[in-house]
Amino acid sequence: MNTRTENADGSTEVPPPAEVDALRTEIDQLDADILRLVKRRVEVSRTIGAARMAAGGTRIVYNREMDVLARYRELGPEGRQLAMALLNLGRGRLGR
Repeated sequence: MNTRTENADGSTEVPPPAEVDALRTEIDQLDADILRLVKRRVEVSRTIGAARMAAGGTRIVYNREMDVLARYRELGPEGRQLAMALLNLGRGRLGR
């Protein structure tokens, strides 16, 4: 594998294998953290939706969803896809 990092001056360097292994370990930990946070986000979102519906409101508030989409815009088109995936997970079966 030829992993390169770009320096501030535009030059690139290949990290040594031990560093690549450490970076992969870090990615694994980040993935575990992200998964834990996504699960919590889904739980909170579904709780909010259930409370809103119990009070006679709608399950989905589109203005709020637009705010979420805007928050992920800095990641480009993939950010929008990520935000939509998070919103869909939080909606559950009823919101699709």
